[in-house]
Amino acid sequence: MGIILKPIDIVDDISQEDFREKYLKPCKPVVIRNMARKWPAYQKWTMEYMKEVVGDVEVPLYDSSKADPAAPINTPTTKMPFSDYVDLIQREPTDLRIFFFDPIKFAPKLLDDYVPPKNLMGGFLDKYPSMFFGGKGSVTFLHYDIDMPHIFHTHFNGRKHVLLFEYKWKSRLYKLPYATYALEDYDIANPDFEKFPALDGIEGIECFLEHGDTLFMPTGWWHWMKYLDGSFSISLRAWDKSWAVKAHSLWNLAVQRNFDNFMKGRYKKRYMDWKERKAVEIANNALKRGLPR
Repeated sequence: MGIILKPIDIVDDISQEDFREKYLKPCKPVVIRNMARKWPAYQKWTMEYMKEVVGDVEVPLYDSSKADPAAPINTPTTKMPFSDYVDLIQREPTDLRIFFFDPIKFAPKLLDDYVPPKNLMGGFLDKYPSMFFGGKGSVTFLHYDIDMPHIFHTHFNGRKHVLLFEYKWKSRLYKLPYATYALEDYDIANPDFEKFPALDGIEGIECFLEHGDTLFMPTGWWHWMKYLDGSFSISLRAWDKSWAVKAHSLWNLAVQRNFDNFMKGRYKKRYMDWKERKAVEIANNALKRGLPR
């Protein structure tokens, strides 16, 4: 059977009413083609422009290696001046990525180059939205965002391959206990179903983003991303109105993350081995029970 992937809905433009009824309320992803084409960033945000305005700020870089059991989540692999990193991803493939970087703090003029889609929904969170840069072939591991926001993710200067899964599939995706990411021992784009049978038959959505495309990812959606070219994206995040979602976000940030970091620091590999065994056990049980129904 394999993983069942459906193509994502794609619209050029969308009204607030259609967006709310077709995508926001049912929590369904969509790609909006023309939203960012109306921004100054659509023309201005080249690699050279980003180098010019951000400069030589030292940035943390992440690779595709498995997480260190003793390190808190999102601990960088290395650091590099931003301009050198941009040169690197233009020059050659690399698995080094910039993750949750706020270049607008260092280059406030970038604030004038994009427009949050307040015509579609409210509740936008960040004064300085995060940006993500990756070299050709680099991969963002399968996860959902810890603070449970809705995300408008706009891509620039290349292509990106994205796989999306509803939150309800978390057990079958081998979600690690006390974490918002999955077991890192499989490749969701090409899984070994004999080793990871719970992945067989799960349902997801596939899309390919090009320059100026905006992906709407509703709260709680799992996402895996692969940079097909050296390129970058900006994420504009917004709160869901539900108090249940807000409470889930607060639990993740204030309780779960701190507990997980404490256990990693104290028990290191022993704790991580337990988490991985538990993820497999939960996935196998979910498969036997036919979850999610």
